[in-house]
This record gives sequence, structure tokens and C-alpha cells, in this order.
Amino acid sequence: MKLRDFYEKAIEIGIENDPRGKEIVRKDLEARKKCFDSLKGQERDFFDKETLINPYSDSRILNGTGEEDVRSIIVGIDMEVGEILLCERLKEKGKNIDLVLAHHPGGRAYANLHDVMRIQSDILNRFGVPISIAEDLMDGRIREVERRLMPVNHTRAVDAARLLDLPFVCFHTPSDNMVATYLQKTFDEKKPYTIADVMEVLKALPEYREAALMGTGPKILIGSETRKAGSIFVDMTGGTEGSKDIFQSMASGGINTIVAMHLSEEHRKEAEKNHLNVVIAGHISSDTIGMNLLLDGLVKSAGAPFTIYECSGFKRFSRLTNQ
Repeated sequence: MKLRDFYEKAIEIGIENDPRGKEIVRKDLEARKKCFDSLKGQERDFFDKETLINPYSDSRILNGTGEEDVRSIIVGIDMEVGEILLCERLKEKGKNIDLVLAHHPGGRAYANLHDVMRIQSDILNRFGVPISIAEDLMDGRIREVERRLMPVNHTRAVDAARLLDLPFVCFHTPSDNMVATYLQKTFDEKKPYTIADVMEVLKALPEYREAALMGTGPKILIGSETRKAGSIFVDMTGGTEGSKDIFQSMASGGINTIVAMHLSEEHRKEAEKNHLNVVIAGHISSDTIGMNLLLDGLVKSAGAPFTIYECSGFKRFSRLTNQ
């Protein structure tokens, strides 16, 4: 599989599993095309044309022409300069590595991470939060994250990959879509009655079981095992944590339990004020589920497995029956 095909298929799989639904994604892409067509001069030159076909600004080919053959991949949650150098050292030791694949974004994809946070408004709306409230509260948080990212040195790992001539790609939101949709569907089908049942569902999954063995498994942040789970909202896609002021609207919309990758102390306090149960599934383990599901989809598309080298928190668990 060529790198460009690998990348485009990953975006396609991410869209198919977008919690908002494909129709909202289609309308989003149409709006971007309309915006681009209205631009002139420099504004048109600086427009990120990749967003016309890829709705996820935090997922990109970071280095490479797109014509490279992809058969063996080194995969990690964070692929920074150290991991890039590790890849080069492995190649020196005889490992054939065609591609560096990161979950967390780098380069332009990292600089534009805040753009994908708008996804959260539409997801919350599907769970009963009025869209006007969701968008209003998210706007301030998006600007806050954008300001936080502005001074960051975004291109360190990308520059290292370029100097070493290593093809490099990151899939952030497409992967997060996979785990969010997978877990939401799992909870909707299994309908856990108590928080203890929620924990049991999570710990049955190999990535969370592995994390639990390492001491980083799912934990109850707010609530107790005996409390009823009620309506469960899986909060695992859309860039990073949303507004801390959204929890009142979530509770009013009928959400009782949040299952999230992580939650800041400020967010925890607000969720507690609004009597929500919160289960932290785990950050790296949740990211690993998303990447495994995405890789499964890519393997099915390629018609053959890739050679995978695990690093930086990632561990391969395939859900394909022939692997």
C-alpha cells in the first residue's frame, strides 16, 4: 500500500466512525469548500487545502511524498525526536521500517489541534445538550487551547524525520473516533447497571486489562461501584478536553456517567458539582484501542497484515480473526 493510500484510507475509516454521523461530516466539508471558494489572494494561498477532503486538521502526512510503499510500521502514541532516533537505530540494526506512525499530532497537525474541538459540540447535541449552548461554551475553550499551542515548537519531530528521510504520519481524531464509537456502542449494547459493571466492561478489553496489570487501568474518579450508571456518555474524541462549564448542560440533557480518557482537576470539580459519575478509562490505553481498531481497518483494506514495531506506549492487539 502506498503512503497516500494508507493515509486516505485512515481518514475514510475515521469518517465512517465519526460519532457525529457521516451527514454532519459531509456538511462540514461542504462548508469548507464554500469558504475556500470565497477567498482571494493571500487568504487563498494560505488556506489548508487538505481540509477540503480531510475534516481532521490534527491528522496529516508529516513527512514523505505519499508514494512510499508501506509494509512495516513503527507505531507509538507519542513519536518525538527520541522515537525518531530509535527508529533510525533499529534500521541500522537491520529492521526494515517503512513508516513512522504517531497517534498524537506533530507539525502543522499539532498547531491546528484546536480546530477539531468543534466536533464536541455536535456530539454533545446528540446527547441532549442544546447546540447553541454547546457551541457557545466550546468557542471560549477552543480559543484558550489555540493560545496555549501558539508558542509551542511544533516541528521538532517532523524536522528529525525529514533530516533522516523517514516517512512520518499522525492519526489523532480518526483514531479517537474509533475508540469513542466502539466504546459507546459497547455500553449501549451491554447496558451496565452500576459503575462496577462499567468497570467490568472496560477491564474485559485487552488494552485496559494490560493497563490494569501495569497499574494504569480504569479508575472511578467520581462516584462509587454501587452507584447506578444510568445514561453513559463516552467522551474520547474532539482534540482535547472541552469546556469545564458544560457539565451542568450534560446533566440537564440526561447524562449520568461520563467515561473519559482523562479529566483535569478543574473539570473534575465541575463534574462533581453536577452530580455526574466519572470513570477514567485511561489515556494511553484508550489511545491504543483507537490505533488498534484503525490498524485493523487498514489491514483489511490492504488485504495483508503490516509488520508492526510497538513503542511509546502502544501495544498491538488485533481484533481480526485471521491474525
